[in-house]
Amino acid sequence: MNKDSFLHAIAIIAAVACFFSSCSRQGNISVPASDPNILYMGRIHWSDTLTADFNYPGVTAMLNFNGTGLSMAAKPGSGQFMVEVDNDDAFKINFTDSISNIVLADSLPCGRHSARITYAIEGHEKQPSIHGFEIFGPDAKLLPAPERPALKIEFIGNSITCGYGTEADSGQVHFSYENENHTLSYAYLTARALDADFNVVAKSGIGMYRSYGGPREGTPGNRIPDLYDRTLFYTHDYEWDHSSFRPDIICINLGTNDTSLEMFEPELFEAKYNEFLDRLRELQPQARIVVLNGPMLNGLWLEVVTESLDRVAEGREGVSRFDFSPCTGELGYGADFHPSRARAVRMADELIPYLQSIL
Repeated sequence: MNKDSFLHAIAIIAAVACFFSSCSRQGNISVPASDPNILYMGRIHWSDTLTADFNYPGVTAMLNFNGTGLSMAAKPGSGQFMVEVDNDDAFKINFTDSISNIVLADSLPCGRHSARITYAIEGHEKQPSIHGFEIFGPDAKLLPAPERPALKIEFIGNSITCGYGTEADSGQVHFSYENENHTLSYAYLTARALDADFNVVAKSGIGMYRSYGGPREGTPGNRIPDLYDRTLFYTHDYEWDHSSFRPDIICINLGTNDTSLEMFEPELFEAKYNEFLDRLRELQPQARIVVLNGPMLNGLWLEVVTESLDRVAEGREGVSRFDFSPCTGELGYGADFHPSRARAVRMADELIPYLQSIL
C-alpha cells in the first residue's frame, strides 16, 4: 500500500470511528418550545400549551445541539423567519397557512451544531407561535443554551425599525410581507454588531402621539405609549413584565408618522414624548435613553421634528440625541420609499460607534 492509499484508509477509519463514538444510535428527539436550553430574545407570551407566542419582529430563538438535522414546528400561517445554522449564511423560511413544520438543516456532520432563528416580519395580523423543534439523526441531543449576551438594548420604533420593505428593489414597490425583513434593519444589524441581547417594540405606522393618517389631535389607543406595556400588540390580556428585561440602552425612533400628511402639532408631540420619557425612566432607571431622528424626513418637517426632539431631550439626565443622515436616494429605496437594505447598513454604521461611545 502506498502512502496516499494508507492516508486514505486512515481517513476512512477515523470517519467511521467518529460515527460510532460521537454519534450513538439514538433516535430523533422532540424539544418543546419551552425547554430551558433554548435561549430566547424579545417579548414572548408563554401560553397554557407552552408555545412561544409573539408578534414583534426580531424575536429570536437560539439553540445548540448534537445531531445530523433540525426541524422547527410553528403555528401554520406564522410567516417568515430567517435561519442561521452553524453561522453560515442566513436563509428564509415561511410558515404558510398549510405548513406547520419545516426542516432547517439536514445531512449535517456528526458533532455539535448551533441554530439561530429570527422572526423577520411584523406578526400583528399573523399572531405567530413557535411550537418546538425536532433534532434527528444519530446522537440527537439538545445541548446547554448559548450564553446570553451581557449588553441589552431595546429598540422602540415604527416601520423603519421593523425593516419595512428592505428587500424591495425600489421605492415604487409597495409593501408586502415578502419584502419585509427585520434582519436587514438598522436595529438588528446594530444589535448583532454589538453582540447584544435585544428587544424590539415596533410597528409600522405607529407614532408617539399620532399614528399614520390619524387626526391632527392624535390617535389615542394606537400609539407607542398606549401599547408599550403589552406583551402582544394585538391583545390587552397580557401585560409585559418590564423587570424581565433591563436594557442598558433604549433607542427610540419615532416622529415620522406623527408628521404624516403634514398634520402635525409639535406641542402635542412633545407633551406625549415627555410623558413617555418619564414613564421609561420610572420603569428602567438604569437605562441610557437615545432619542433618534429617523432618515425619512426632509425639509421643513425634518427641521421641525429635530427641534422638538432637541427640546424633549434637553436637560434630562441619561438622555441623549442622535440623528441619522437623511435618505437622499443615492443608496436606493425600499418599498414605499422606506430605507433600502443599503441605507439600513449605513444607519447601523452611523449608530454603532455612537452607542459604543456612550457605553
